[in-house]
Amino acid sequence: MADATRRVARAVAALLAVTLAASALVGRALAHGGSIGQSAGRSLDVPTWLFLSTGGAVVGASFLLSTFATDRAFVSRIHAYRRALAAPRLDLLATAGRAIGLLGLSTVVAVGYLGPSEPLQNGAILVVWGGWWAGLAMSAYLFGNAWPVLDPWRTLASALPTRDRDPTAVLPVSVPWLSTVGLLGLFWIEIVSPLADAPRLLATVVVAYSVVALSGAFLFGDRYFEEVDPIARVFRLYGAVAPLTYDDGIQLRIPGSGLEADILDSRGEVAFVVALLWGTTYDGLVATPPWATFARAVVGVGVPATLLYPVALVVGFLTFYGGYLLCVRYGARFADTRRDDAEFVRRFAPSLLAIAAGYHVAHYLGFFLTLAPALVGALAAPFAHGSVSTLVLPGWFGGLSLVFVLAGHLLAVWVAHGVGYELFPSRLQAVRSQYGLTAIMILYTMTSLWIVSRPYVAPPFVG
Repeated sequence: MADATRRVARAVAALLAVTLAASALVGRALAHGGSIGQSAGRSLDVPTWLFLSTGGAVVGASFLLSTFATDRAFVSRIHAYRRALAAPRLDLLATAGRAIGLLGLSTVVAVGYLGPSEPLQNGAILVVWGGWWAGLAMSAYLFGNAWPVLDPWRTLASALPTRDRDPTAVLPVSVPWLSTVGLLGLFWIEIVSPLADAPRLLATVVVAYSVVALSGAFLFGDRYFEEVDPIARVFRLYGAVAPLTYDDGIQLRIPGSGLEADILDSRGEVAFVVALLWGTTYDGLVATPPWATFARAVVGVGVPATLLYPVALVVGFLTFYGGYLLCVRYGARFADTRRDDAEFVRRFAPSLLAIAAGYHVAHYLGFFLTLAPALVGALAAPFAHGSVSTLVLPGWFGGLSLVFVLAGHLLAVWVAHGVGYELFPSRLQAVRSQYGLTAIMILYTMTSLWIVSRPYVAPPFVG
C-alpha cells in the first residue's frame, strides 16, 4: 500500500510539473459567451502545433502514469472516500433556495420586458447568461448540484395538480433521446438567436420554456424533472463531478468519484453526455475565425445560412458520438473480453463529464468574472439606466484556460482508470480497455485547446 501511495504521489507530482510547464507556454486565451462577452479576446503566443501536441501529450502521459496505481484496494478506497460534514439547517436552506429561484424567474421575466434595452444594463440578460448558465452551472461541478432546490419550475409544479403519468409509457420516443434532442435544440437557439442582446426576446423564451416545463410536470409529476427536462439533467450530471454531495446530508468526496458509479441507464443517456460535451465545444467553435471563413465560403456557394448551423450541430454531435462508440468498442476488443460492448459504452461515458466541466469552466469563468460587477449593479437597480462596470482581468488569466481544460481531461483519465479496475479482475485487461477511450480523449483535448486558443469573432449569419 505504501509503495502504491508513493507511486501515485510521484505520478501526481509529474503531472503537475507538466501542466505548469505547458501553461507557461500559453498567452491570453479567454472564451466567449455571446455578444456581451466579446471583450474577452483570445490569442496564442506559441505555435499551434506545439500548443496542441503538448496538451495531447499531457493526457496521454496521464494515462501511462495512472497505470502505476495497480493496488485495487487503494484505487477503490480513493473512489469510495466519503466524509460527512457539519450541516446547517438544510430545510431552512431549501426554503430559502426555492424563494431565490422563484425570485430569479420573476426578475428575468419582469426586467426582460420592462428593463433597459442595453444588454449589459439588463438584469435578465445578466442573470441568465452570467449568473445562471455561467455561474450556477460552474457551481454544480465545483461545489455540488443545488438546482433541484433552486429550480423555479419544480417549485411551482409542486403546488400544482399532476396526472403523474410514466413518461416512457406516454411519449412516442425514447425519453433520454428526447432530452438529447432538447439539449441540442437549446444550444442551437442560444447560438443562432440574439438572446444575449434582446432582453424581451429572452423573456419570451423563458415564458415559453415555463409553459413547457409546467405542462410536462402536470403530465408526469416530478418524473418530468428527473427524466425528461434537459436542464435538470445537465445540472444533475454536472453535480456528479463535484466534491460535495447532498443526498444524505453534506458529504465530501474525491472530485469525480461520483462518475465511477453506474449512473447511466441507456444508450440515450450516453448520447446526452456526448451532446453536453459537444454543445459546449460547438458554442466555442462557431466563434473562431476559421469557422467564420468556412461559413462565409459555404453560404457563398449557395447553402442557406439557416441550414448551416443546425446541420453543423448535428454532424458534429454524430462525429463526437460515433467516435466515442468506435473507440470504446475498440478498447473492449483489445481487452479480450466477452462482456457486452453496451456495458463499456455506458460505464465509461460518465468520465466525459469531467472533460465537459473542464471545458465549461475554461469557456465561462473569465466571462462570469468580467460581468460580475454588472450583474450586481443590475440586481441592485434592475430598472435603472446608467454606466456599466465590468471587471478587467489581467493578461495572465487567459493561461488558466489551458489548466482547466487539461485538469478536466486528467480527471477523466483517472475516473476511467477506476472504472476499468472495477470492470475487470485482470490489471492488464483494465489498462487495455482504456486504450480506445484515451485516444478519443486526446482528440477531444486537442479540439478544446485549439478552440480556446483562437481569437473571438462574432459568428456570421446569426442574430
